[in-house]
Amino acid sequence: MKRYQARRIINLSLAAALCCVFASSASAQTASKTFGDSPRDKPGAQATGASATPALAYNEAEDQMFRDIYRGFYETYKIGPSDEIAIRIVNQPDYSLERVEVSPVGRIFHPLLGEVEVVGLTVPRLKQKLLTDLSQYIIDPNISVSLIKANSAKIGVLGDINRPGILVMSGPMTVLDAISASGGVSSLGSQSNITLVRQVGGGQMRTMKVNVKRILEGKASPEENVRLQAGDTLIVHGNLKKKIGSITSIVGFGRFMDFILR
Repeated sequence: MKRYQARRIINLSLAAALCCVFASSASAQTASKTFGDSPRDKPGAQATGASATPALAYNEAEDQMFRDIYRGFYETYKIGPSDEIAIRIVNQPDYSLERVEVSPVGRIFHPLLGEVEVVGLTVPRLKQKLLTDLSQYIIDPNISVSLIKANSAKIGVLGDINRPGILVMSGPMTVLDAISASGGVSSLGSQSNITLVRQVGGGQMRTMKVNVKRILEGKASPEENVRLQAGDTLIVHGNLKKKIGSITSIVGFGRFMDFILR
């Protein structure tokens, strides 16, 4: 009898242990299913996505800023001597020019039109001119015009300025001239906190602070209104720095500096 009772106690203990094992297994499977059905439900994935979103937004803002600047430059830039352009006419390879340099007198030679005056025209205006001239020889010509190389001296103006972009130096230009040509400092910018970034060769850059407010108030010496050189970039500091970080540290800034120096 005692032996029977002992065996019964052992069997009941084993049954209880097995129940605990099955319950733990079911709980683990339920937990695994809860976090494994969709990547969105994984805590790690959710945290990664949340942290990546602001960085992605910053990159898009930076890229869009430079895209707008380049587009504005190409649409308003007036072609000059030694610039290089491309003229492509769909289905007309004999009359397309993959790369042609503007002569010192401001002309290019086209195999169908002969000498074409292009100096002083923007790319959109040159395209319209070519459409009109070529329509006399080709039915409904489909034309594209590209500015391959702009050899005019250029400077950049970035930051909290009313019209950030690229300026062409048609003559001597000072910091104040460039700020004025760019529409002035915006309401969010600082006239007293402007950085001039100058390329000095070998991939090196030198920076200097300029206080335009002192210049406007007549308190600055003539040397403070620095005369600009080709490839210089002015950065007007202000709230824009809080939106996209330090302009000089973003990826597109190096390409921008290389562009205006060419």
